[in-house]
Amino acid sequence: MSDLSPATPIDARSRDIGGFTVRRLLPWRARRMVGPFVYFDHMGPVALEAGRGVDVLPHPHIGLATVTYLYDGALLHRDSLGSEQVIRPGDVNWMTAGRGIVHSERTPPAERASGPRLHGLQLWVALPTADEEIQPSFRHHPGATLPETERGGVRLRVMAGSAYGATSPVEVRSPLFYVDVAMPAGSELPLPDEHAERAVYVVEGSLRAAGATAGPGRMLVFAEGADVTLKAEAATRAVLVGGAPLDGPRHIDWNFVGSSKERIEKAKADWREGRFPNVPGDETELVPLPG
Repeated sequence: MSDLSPATPIDARSRDIGGFTVRRLLPWRARRMVGPFVYFDHMGPVALEAGRGVDVLPHPHIGLATVTYLYDGALLHRDSLGSEQVIRPGDVNWMTAGRGIVHSERTPPAERASGPRLHGLQLWVALPTADEEIQPSFRHHPGATLPETERGGVRLRVMAGSAYGATSPVEVRSPLFYVDVAMPAGSELPLPDEHAERAVYVVEGSLRAAGATAGPGRMLVFAEGADVTLKAEAATRAVLVGGAPLDGPRHIDWNFVGSSKERIEKAKADWREGRFPNVPGDETELVPLPG
């Protein structure tokens, strides 16, 4: 990251993920990853009419872990391992795809009937080369199990990895940090300096850091080794992400991430030809391979 200015801004672009629009930060044309984080989507906030809901149909992944965190609403996760779990605000769902998994995410029936709301983040973490073909797994971590701390009036919840002297129970495969931050207006927060690559994303509010300003929908990526302090211009909700660079570049094609283009082509063929497993309880629909 030494080629970056002290703070490089990335502004969200709108993307449709099957009838539902998200704000996407990563990958960006000039910044493919921050630490091992290769995808960063901000979902909502949105309020839907009664009877409607979010329906992300069954689709496959390889070579990554998906990380889901909600501020509002609920999603029902199902996957080809037989997992079935509703995630609610404050919880973390961590799904490791490894050699291959299929999952769906839908609004639960009760929320759908009453008029659902949804606001949250979904990130992808690329796996180290040695772990790209591991057995897939899914873990749900209730919010009460995630460590919280406070610095100068700023509330910090460590959702994955280690930062500010706290370590999340979420099992990770490479050094990283993912922290939910609530900053009162006028408060300040130094960024942790033990991680080589670091970024902040503003969910709501406004902050300044390293000579740049960020409001909702903007990420600031900081140069390695820079001494950075976040300064909240208003009450601000943000997340911090980053970690050690991975052991080489990653290719991204549709829902697949890998160090080898050939492995991704095999995954595409496997999905096209029906060789991935089904999702129990959600077998009747799927997302077709694009193109």
